[in-house]
Amino acid sequence: MSSSADNKSKPQSQNNNKDWTAEVENLFRFQLAGYRDELDYKQVNRGVDRWPDTGSVKKLQHRDNTFYYYNRKRECQDCDVNKVKVYAY
Repeated sequence: MSSSADNKSKPQSQNNNKDWTAEVENLFRFQLAGYRDELDYKQVNRGVDRWPDTGSVKKLQHRDNTFYYYNRKRECQDCDVNKVKVYAY
């Protein structure tokens, strides 16, 4: 990898949200599977399976090669929203 690609793959800052959004929902799903976010996931795996109607993550491959399947509905509960880390590159 080039140094510019390395800079893009490493987050510059991180914060936690207080409110649920679709972005927080997808980040929750990635982080549950052991990845920072979609960029981190794509460095290890090919693509992301998404629900066509909502765009939410449908299936992720965990780092130990098991699969996580998610429902169309919200899975990140209010008590978990502040635990989701949002990275800025």
